[in-house]
Amino acid sequence: MTVEMSNEHGKIYVTSDVITTVAGFAAMEVFGLVGMASRKIKDGIAELLRRENLSKGIEVRIEDEEVSIDMYIIVSYGTKISEVAHNVQQKVIYTLDSIIGVKVSKVNVLVQGVRVTQV
Repeated sequence: MTVEMSNEHGKIYVTSDVITTVAGFAAMEVFGLVGMASRKIKDGIAELLRRENLSKGIEVRIEDEEVSIDMYIIVSYGTKISEVAHNVQQKVIYTLDSIIGVKVSKVNVLVQGVRVTQV
């Protein structure tokens, strides 16, 4: 899936993979976020994804030139979960708009787990 944008020089096509990568790196800058989680929970445990696999924890849907994103995250113990989720939403929307020029209609943040200690 791609988002099509036009300017005076021609058309620009942005794939969902690019949106996923930019959104993942933007979210990782938020304080209290440990990382992205896999979309599927195995045996009640969410798998923490490494930086090279961030896209596996993000789902992008493009419908009628509207982009909506689902982000599966793991937060750090001791942080306010709602505040971390809100900051992730704001950071992703701002970054995608300023870097790519894509308007995001919504960012759904699904907290898959809380990280208590560093491994």
